Amino acid sequence: MPSFVIQEKCDGCKGGEKTACMYICPNDLMVLDPNAMKAYNQEPDQCWECFSCVKICPTQAIEVRGYSDFVPLGSSIMPMMGTEDVMWTCKFRNGLVKRFKFPIRTTPEGEANAYKDLKGKDLDSPLLSTEEADGRVLPKPLALA
Repeated sequence: MPSFVIQEKCDGCKGGEKTACMYICPNDLMVLDPNAMKAYNQEPDQCWECFSCVKICPTQAIEVRGYSDFVPLGSSIMPMMGTEDVMWTCKFRNGLVKRFKFPIRTTPEGEANAYKDLKGKDLDSPLLSTEEADGRVLPKPLALA
């Protein structure tokens, strides 16, 4: 299900020129109604359900009904951004609430380098980056950067 804005909660990011959801939407779907000063999804059919607008909304006015493999049928999911992590709150049909916390990126924007651990590797090789020519598989280091 695409993102939708709960109009009662939306404050249009306090009347700025561009709302947070407009800024973050990778498909430029979120727009601001200049009369009501509320954001809305102008083309729900094109929504990727990426949750970017949901996570960035300062008033938690945007929701996406997740797929059943991610959010059980009839449940709701709401992320809350912190400075170091995202707290996901899942409310089940029976009223049970569970929370999951995941760290967010710690590298400055534009500084992430997915290839930094591959120095000296032949990127044109048919082998995976963790495979050696003799068939060994190298352990992948866990890093949250």
